[in-house]
Amino acid sequence: MPNALILVSLVALGACATRDAPSGPNGQLPDTARVPLTQLGTSTYRGFQGGLYSGGSNAIPAVHAALGATFARSIRPLNSAGQADANGKIVLLSVGMSNVTQEFCGGAPTSCQSFSFVGQALADPAVDRSHLVIVDGAQGGRVIVDWDNVTDATYTTVRDTRLSALGVTEAQVQAVWLKQATPGPTTPLPAANADAYTIVSGLGAVVRTLRLRYPNLQLVFLSSRIYAGYAQPGTLNPEPFAYETGFAVKWLIEAQITQGTSGPPDVRAGDLRAGIVAPWLAWGPYLWANGATPRSDGLVWLPGDFQSDFTHPNTSARQKVGAMLLSFMKSSPQASCWFLAGRVC
Repeated sequence: MPNALILVSLVALGACATRDAPSGPNGQLPDTARVPLTQLGTSTYRGFQGGLYSGGSNAIPAVHAALGATFARSIRPLNSAGQADANGKIVLLSVGMSNVTQEFCGGAPTSCQSFSFVGQALADPAVDRSHLVIVDGAQGGRVIVDWDNVTDATYTTVRDTRLSALGVTEAQVQAVWLKQATPGPTTPLPAANADAYTIVSGLGAVVRTLRLRYPNLQLVFLSSRIYAGYAQPGTLNPEPFAYETGFAVKWLIEAQITQGTSGPPDVRAGDLRAGIVAPWLAWGPYLWANGATPRSDGLVWLPGDFQSDFTHPNTSARQKVGAMLLSFMKSSPQASCWFLAGRVC
């Protein structure tokens, strides 16, 4: 974003607005051009500060990072009953809707597409081949409300057709990549009933459910959606809703950090005490870029990256997301130590 536009945005909106920023005339704030959260920093979008974490920062706060390292050290090979076993397995599971299963695997449990995350990871000699089992649990059309109760059919599908196909069990699931959405959003920020707030509440319920369903789950890495600006307004799930899922993920993780191990639950996200009612939460790769405008790392989303609805990823988009997720898993201090061969947490 040009510096001049950033300055205009700051003058119009003020510095460091909170996530509960007051609205202006008619309940609306002046719109800020959408900028990736990773570049927005302390500038604001509709009164809401950027950055993946608080204060406009993209770095995990030190205390939360140290807590995550503790949970990472708890990840170890387990047998099918969930008991420590040097010959056991560590399951990394995806949870989400159609975009997620397409980006993560794009095929059957045992035959993921080569350009997907699983395909790229299996071809990478640095990835642990002895203990790590990567399982695509995400399912087309299965959104937040399909994952927020332990009796949801999605979990039965994961157990009986995804985990079992790869010879592992629910007791061996120890890390999750989670990306979710709500279908047919209608209300953008900063409205008090914005869909982004609904997603915060829904994700809170999902991560608590994941902790109940998978008793050895330690870590959940979250991503928000890729660009959806080529989709027509009023269709499946266009902008600004794809962009605003980034704020929902940011606020969920901030809620856990603020609550810590003993603080009061967040009014929207609910109780997120790590290791008690929820796994440890942090950002995975941030996937949004403003269409053909290059992000600082060069990421763009072009019309050809999408299927005909301009919402679901085509082959090139699946490759991009897979590469970003693989790079994240190999570099994150809370993931690389169990994701890569020969490493110790």
